[in-house]
Amino acid sequence: MEPPIADGVINRGAPVAIHAQISEQIRNRIAHGEWPAHYRLKSEPELAADLGVSRGTVRRALATLIEEGLLRQVRGRGTFVTSMTFEPSIAQRLSTLSEDFASQGVLFDTTVLTHGLVTPPQPVAALLDLPALGSVFHLDRLRSTAGEPVTLLSNFVRADVVPGIEEFDFSELSLFGVLEGHFGLKIGTARRTFSAESATAEVAEALQLPVGAPVQYLQQVTYLTDGRPIEYSDVWIHSERLKVTSLLSRR
Repeated sequence: MEPPIADGVINRGAPVAIHAQISEQIRNRIAHGEWPAHYRLKSEPELAADLGVSRGTVRRALATLIEEGLLRQVRGRGTFVTSMTFEPSIAQRLSTLSEDFASQGVLFDTTVLTHGLVTPPQPVAALLDLPALGSVFHLDRLRSTAGEPVTLLSNFVRADVVPGIEEFDFSELSLFGVLEGHFGLKIGTARRTFSAESATAEVAEALQLPVGAPVQYLQQVTYLTDGRPIEYSDVWIHSERLKVTSLLSRR
């Protein structure tokens, strides 16, 4: 189970209003990275039950943080921690790079660098809504075309939802193909964030680039049709060898 909203307790005898105490606790979680950008909060009734306060008190605390720009509400989906960077909303089909390569007849090779069950970094655990002490399947792969590396992928998948996933050969199989085909999961949506980064030593070595060279970075959180987060990924793209194009429609 996810811990209550803060490790402290509500001080009902303090001169600070209860809703303000809750707002401050949430600010602290965001400031310390416990709740990273795009983290989805529990529902108002769940938060109220955790804290032992009324739903109206929780709503007032959240409203304060929404006004400050730290949280945002999406109708039908919930309340999320706001990203501090501008992210245009791009509507496009949820497909993987391997599916895009295949659809365009591009031949590619996949090399598995690391795989296995691990305890994830705290921000990843938060984005995947992991239970306490939950583990993930961690998969690092290098994808190449014509013998040249084009993408470095690092995936984290909730292990409690896909027991035994570490036994599959992901040098031959696609991750989403296994999730949908073997485990019968229904992938619904994903949030993708694109940015430009300088290649770290690890990324530069994998993509055969100088350290500090520009690469395109993609971060993704994938959700099942029932709203549960299932996968988090970091993807670094050799921007001189692979261009990412979006086909847009005005309506």
